[in-house]
Amino acid sequence: MLGLIRGLSFICLLMAVSCLAQGPPVLDTDGNPVTRGVEYYVDPAVTDVAGGLTLVTRNGSCPSYVGQVPIGPGNVQGLPVIFTPRNPGETVITENTQFTVAFSAASTCVSDTTWGIGEEDPETTSRLIVIGDEPAIFSISRNQAPGPYTFGYCPECNTPPPCGRPRCGIAGILEQNGTRFLTIDGPAFPFSFRRA
Repeated sequence: MLGLIRGLSFICLLMAVSCLAQGPPVLDTDGNPVTRGVEYYVDPAVTDVAGGLTLVTRNGSCPSYVGQVPIGPGNVQGLPVIFTPRNPGETVITENTQFTVAFSAASTCVSDTTWGIGEEDPETTSRLIVIGDEPAIFSISRNQAPGPYTFGYCPECNTPPPCGRPRCGIAGILEQNGTRFLTIDGPAFPFSFRRA
């Protein structure tokens, strides 16, 4: 009987540690947890700068990048995205969840709309978030609660120890020739998530 109690205590301890390791759930604009497989619009948490996230190109040619809908007449909500946690057992996106993200839409450049990290732009030294490249693993965080969210990125180190210093970043906006691109080299730009 004592062994059974110790075993149950150990399982409860493991469950408590597991829960503590997870951050709070990322909440949509209705206060509900952001969930795997559900479509969301990614809106700017600051007003009057631009609309939601969408597919954009440079000079009208492929590849497609993640950018913002310009402010103006018509629809400024952008395209819906779907978050897919890396861990198949996770359904809720928490502030520590690693996930991939893809537009729930078609691109004229590629069939896969999963977000990846592009090469460094020699002019700006920023890395744009590109579509149809190697999928990147992102996370969502915020500085304080309640508050807007930011996207983060930190590549995994696949080299043997000692591991090189990965070039991590936080998502920001880079404006070039009137187009607003999402870049992974900040400064941090705040977003909110609205269920589609």
